Amino acid sequence: MSAKVTFRCSWLFFTALLFLSALTNCQKTDTNTRSYSVFRYNESAGISSLDPAFARAQNNIWVVHQLYNTLVEYDDQLQIKPSLAIQYSMSDDGLQYHFKLRREVYFHESHLFHPLFTRMVNAYDVVYSLRRLSDSRLAAPGSWTMNYVDKIEAVTEDSLTITLKKPFPPFLGILTMKYCSIVPAEIGNKPSGWLSKNPVGTGPFYLKLWQDNEIMILRKNPRYFERDKNGQQLPYLDAVRISFITEKQSAFLELLNERLDMISGLDASYKDEILNELGQLNPRYQKRFVLQKADYLNTEYLAFNYAKVTEQSNPWSDVRLRKAINLAINKEAIVLYLRNGAGIPARQGFVPPALNPQVVYRESFNPELARQLISSSGIPADDLRLILNTTAAYADMAELIQQDLAKVGIQLQIDVQPPSTLRQNMASGAVTFYRGSWIADYADGENYLSLFYSKNLPPAGPNYARFTDVNFDRWYDELARTTDADRRLYLISRMDSLLMEQAVVIPLMYDQVVRLVHRRAAELPINSINLLEIRRLNISAP
Repeated sequence: MSAKVTFRCSWLFFTALLFLSALTNCQKTDTNTRSYSVFRYNESAGISSLDPAFARAQNNIWVVHQLYNTLVEYDDQLQIKPSLAIQYSMSDDGLQYHFKLRREVYFHESHLFHPLFTRMVNAYDVVYSLRRLSDSRLAAPGSWTMNYVDKIEAVTEDSLTITLKKPFPPFLGILTMKYCSIVPAEIGNKPSGWLSKNPVGTGPFYLKLWQDNEIMILRKNPRYFERDKNGQQLPYLDAVRISFITEKQSAFLELLNERLDMISGLDASYKDEILNELGQLNPRYQKRFVLQKADYLNTEYLAFNYAKVTEQSNPWSDVRLRKAINLAINKEAIVLYLRNGAGIPARQGFVPPALNPQVVYRESFNPELARQLISSSGIPADDLRLILNTTAAYADMAELIQQDLAKVGIQLQIDVQPPSTLRQNMASGAVTFYRGSWIADYADGENYLSLFYSKNLPPAGPNYARFTDVNFDRWYDELARTTDADRRLYLISRMDSLLMEQAVVIPLMYDQVVRLVHRRAAELPINSINLLEIRRLNISAP
């Protein structure tokens, strides 16, 4: 290492220590006596990797979103807009996508780019980043995003073309996923796993310090390319401070003591403390905090293993019994008592309303009709037994469902399993009836319906319900290739209705994002894909 590089690394280490001291105390100041504006949040699940190819869980997704950019992204209305790509177009046959890149977009400083320590992003970086996902040696969970791709080619330094194997209209939505973030091609010269601890992106923040299970500090990227409508460079914040308190009640106390600016989600340890029975913020917190809610592209549901229940010897092969379960469950009570009103009872289908506006199927809580359906089936009462497989986190929900079904004569046994065991049993087909949830990978109804497509039967895909239907598959194939917006909405509605008519899935709730935010950060944006969006957040120093 040259003397110049040695001096630079020593200086960076020294300034990191100074910066950590300032941010840890959430106070002062640099040599100009300017206070830092810092957004502080807690990540109880920890952060396992800063490599976007492994940004599978929300804890990693949130921080990766601050460090990297994708070619395109969603706006607040779930419409695709440019990000690193300043322009994009699709061929008439839906097979080819052409992207024109922004100029003057720079990577974070890194010794990857010695001796200049940074450089502009080019099309070859994009080609490398997306091809990298398919590398079997990487074994990235995001590898499936490239299943639709035939070729990725750089045309010039600032333009590229992606050619698909067959038309797939939601493809731009896939490119918004954090898996598809752009990294420098020089990463290919580094050992496996290097990027996990040494992120090099183009995002609004860069990694300043990371002490495992203690603290992470992200610093404002002085070269970030985005500006606000007045021409001011983003982000407004100086830094982001992430703590790793595992106990959620302890994190809640940190918020009350003004050492955090936000907590996300409703943990049982404090939800009744902050929300009343109507899901509103308790008055004693209203002066200091803001309750944020937004519809979330997440459906909580129950599902049958269709391969098992459709066997003639199985009493649940009678669709009337499966429909009776849907009618007998008081979904409104689940949302009210278990989520303090944070959610929407699922009464129109599996696909969330935001992605299925043309509703055909609707049903309501009707235990009397459930009893009539059971009676008309002629199934003996002793055969109305069912085991629901779930995890400990949803045991209280399962117990409410158990009580509802008992009122119509269905005996439900609850089998609580560890999450990994339940996933394995769902994949192997060992369970008959199970609780699940599906968070959209991208904002398109197709993503939800893919769970019931016959070509996605395990191990090829996530059709753990093992549902097969000729009409459903035919409509799904058409949906996957048609670009006509009205036709797509019709097909989504028709397939969703078919699932409900067959009662293979029982939607319980369309989830909501819920955040308790300190008033100084009250302008924190909230969105239905639950991204932590802070590049336009402007807060005062604590």
